[in-house]
Amino acid sequence: MSGSRRLALLLWLALPQAAAAIAQEAAQEQALPVDAPATLPSPPPHPEDPEAAGMRNGLEIYRAFRDGLAEPECNGDQGRWRRHFAHAPRRLADPGSDALPLFGYVVDALREAGLPTEFALIPFVESGYAPGARSRSGPAGLWQFIDTTARHHGVPVGGAYDGRLSPAESTTAAVRYLSTLNGMFDGNWRLAAMAYNAGEQRVRQALRRSGADPAAAGSAHLPGLSPVTYAYVEKLHALACVLEEAGKDAAWLGELDRPVLHLHAHRLEGATHLADWAQPQGHDPELLRRLNPALASAWPRGQAPLALVPRTPPGILVSVPTTEADGDAAVAAPPGAAGGAAPRTHTVRSGESVWQIARRYGMASARLIEPNGLGRRALIRPGMVLRLD
Repeated sequence: MSGSRRLALLLWLALPQAAAAIAQEAAQEQALPVDAPATLPSPPPHPEDPEAAGMRNGLEIYRAFRDGLAEPECNGDQGRWRRHFAHAPRRLADPGSDALPLFGYVVDALREAGLPTEFALIPFVESGYAPGARSRSGPAGLWQFIDTTARHHGVPVGGAYDGRLSPAESTTAAVRYLSTLNGMFDGNWRLAAMAYNAGEQRVRQALRRSGADPAAAGSAHLPGLSPVTYAYVEKLHALACVLEEAGKDAAWLGELDRPVLHLHAHRLEGATHLADWAQPQGHDPELLRRLNPALASAWPRGQAPLALVPRTPPGILVSVPTTEADGDAAVAAPPGAAGGAAPRTHTVRSGESVWQIARRYGMASARLIEPNGLGRRALIRPGMVLRLD
């Protein structure tokens, strides 16, 4: 057989296999959405990543909020309230404020309960996301509960402890109540918000008078409700639109793209004062006091209040060495220094926080932060050398 005939025969035999392979590849390509991006595996958390140190990215919070909106569409209405709440994006972007981590905690609780994240804006309207806010007329806390409403929903109020000032206690109660209202009004978040403001009985009576179906009823069409109640829903939707618009600003998104405390609720067992619980756990008592105004003073023995704490203490990744030799090894002086004349330094280890280091050397955290040029909320990393003098 000539070479050319042999080559032709080989090509003829190979054609079916090549065609089958091409068909298989085409079928695989057709099975994928045309515009679907490739899914890349996430890298395992590195000990120095914010997520591994009890932190999260602020953009993650914002995206979770947007993804959970029941009514993301915005129009030109609510101009007055949009101007009123124009400061909200700046408050979330401010690294010196606790608003973003608290907002993230509330968004998480609502998403877990299957509720619209419009409800996460209620504390903006009620308290400006200040957990220690008090009104002259009686309401208090992040959600501005009055004492009778708080007790009705299981929030302890009385004596030395006011659970309304606990973001953990009050958010648990608020989410439970909003879940009830959302179900009562067939998932209509606007009616649920109106009922949260005015009481469910008033909204149900207005629905009966209008003859409207709760699932389809518009909040602006119900008779007999106070203008304050109508404005309440307008405020929430205006706030949602303000934050939606802010998401188009690359500079603002860049300010959210930072490590933020990842908070969760924790029962404080076996202590009667915040510092007594925080110190053995490696938490900063001042941070916990700021997040939990209800725990500013001691609570009765045997009580285990609910508190917001970072999922792991910031900067604490592994246990801190406790031997005296280990502690001495971490303190270094420049070569040639004698008799402690040179400034003392401390090399940060995995597992240490500013508060722990300061406590170890018997100094206030501020004395460690200021000379080392650390911000109030700065993270320290293993290997950093801190001046002690």
